[in-house]
Amino acid sequence: MASKFVTALIIVGSLGVAACNTVRGAASDVNSVANCTENAINTGRCK
Repeated sequence: MASKFVTALIIVGSLGVAACNTVRGAASDVNSVANCTENAINTGRCK
């Protein structure tokens, strides 16, 4: 069970890295997710 979880995590991580071509792009994506999460917690909506 744990090996399936690790495999899925590696696949999702690889896709995420492939989607971000640059470090700046990756930072922007992480910032966007953080903002969305904060908005969802505070207002119940992600803008």
